[in-house]
Amino acid sequence: MLDQTKPASASSLTPLSAAPESLGMSGAALGRVEDHLKRRYLDSGRFPGTQTLIYRRGAIAHRAVQGYADVERKVPMKEDTIFRIYSMTKPITSVAFMMLVEEGHVALDEPVHKYIPEWRDLRVFVAGMPPLFMTRPVARPMQIVDLLRHTSGLTYGFQQRSNVDAAYREKKIGEVEKAGTLQSMIDNLAQIPLEFSPGEAWNYSVSTDVLGYLIEKISGKPFDQFLQERIFDPLGMNDTGFHVPADKAHRFAACYNATPGGMASFHSPGAKGSLTLQDDPTTSSFLTPPSFLSGGGGLCSTAADYLTFCRALLNRGELGGVRLIGPKTLALMTTNHLPGNQDLTQISRSLFSEATFAGVGFGLGFSVTMNPALTLIPGSPGEYAWGGAATTSFWIDPAEDLIAIFMTQVLPSSAYPVRRELRALVYSAITDSNL
Repeated sequence: MLDQTKPASASSLTPLSAAPESLGMSGAALGRVEDHLKRRYLDSGRFPGTQTLIYRRGAIAHRAVQGYADVERKVPMKEDTIFRIYSMTKPITSVAFMMLVEEGHVALDEPVHKYIPEWRDLRVFVAGMPPLFMTRPVARPMQIVDLLRHTSGLTYGFQQRSNVDAAYREKKIGEVEKAGTLQSMIDNLAQIPLEFSPGEAWNYSVSTDVLGYLIEKISGKPFDQFLQERIFDPLGMNDTGFHVPADKAHRFAACYNATPGGMASFHSPGAKGSLTLQDDPTTSSFLTPPSFLSGGGGLCSTAADYLTFCRALLNRGELGGVRLIGPKTLALMTTNHLPGNQDLTQISRSLFSEATFAGVGFGLGFSVTMNPALTLIPGSPGEYAWGGAATTSFWIDPAEDLIAIFMTQVLPSSAYPVRRELRALVYSAITDSNL
């Protein structure tokens, strides 16, 4: 068995760059990606700056940065800019948890209350307002797999769809600005009913935060230490963590709130114009270690670090001699796990998700494209992806041996259809398809 604690050599992890044409892509077409971003988003003031990475057939086909990392201080976007990746933390946490599954410490069909006894008697919302809820028993206990595929019955407060969401907001569970600890989250959730009985529906939720808590409990190590020892250090992801150290603070991007008509506002009551500063990189809470280690949205990273993680996945779980998970485990994670092989349109109760719904299912930590024809976006069956609240995103297309990563810092990610546009632009650049 490979030593997972031994870091790979720097040379084995440094991605090569090559002419797009040698990788079956059109350089001219890839150039249209940046032209589009500049014309539609940068020149109009919708985005402060952007970074794009396209990797195919073992090399970087396209890398570009433009605009500002910090508009107020006129700090340019750079290749080593550090971003809040928010929910792009979820795939990393999910992979970390599946390491424990592979090692026999936990099984996907086990009840969650085996590890969280205070959740043994969770009930389902029927009516009422917090804290006076009417509830009913669950049809079956919540299983570990429900957390990985978001069929747990948990939710996010920002969905603003139900009285259960309101209870989350009251307790500040799963908010952009983190509060409390993993243990306090578990204790609070024990007092709030589920949205539905586990397995009955899909709902974007704090489930992955719960996985972070379980990683601590099962491994016997703090969650951040587990990620550092098992993923970040071995893969040389030196700029990824739950806070930005002082010696790297000058590389930390500002985060902005988009305020087009009708869009949600994140703590920006006096917004004027297209962008409002939401989180100043010189005073951000991300500059100090947090009390709440959010497996669902707490990490900061760079495009280069996240590419390293994605390359390990594209390479069937291994990179440079460091194996994160086995290829069969990864195949399981990137298969649709929604009951009855449904897509999100058929089973989702979320008002918001980091993925489109039609033709898209959900695996164990990733959205999974089932039918590109239904998505109305170019792509491949089996492509898996996710994004973050500040409009960061990635997708991995094993059929085309392709990774795409996009970084900016604008809340909320639903403000603009940039992810759909990028898929159309990137796939249009493929001149030699593997399909």
